[in-house]
Amino acid sequence: MNELAYSKKGDYLIPDLIIPEKDQTISKYGRMRKNYLEKYRPIVYNSLLIQGKLYPHLLEIDQTANRRLEQLMKDLLVKQ
Repeated sequence: MNELAYSKKGDYLIPDLIIPEKDQTISKYGRMRKNYLEKYRPIVYNSLLIQGKLYPHLLEIDQTANRRLEQLMKDLLVKQ
């Protein structure tokens, strides 16, 4: 497991957390997943956030949902 570095602020030790850079934006479905995790699965949300895996998870959900939506639209277009 990774060791965290801490900074002392007064009497408290605060973990030195670094938020990874975002190279792509998250659209509707990624934001919906984030809101769901915050509201209904706070332990999973906090775990992903602390491990630095939240953004990649949201990006994967967003891309998968968008690909599925595009495929559904193509299928509906063919049927019509």
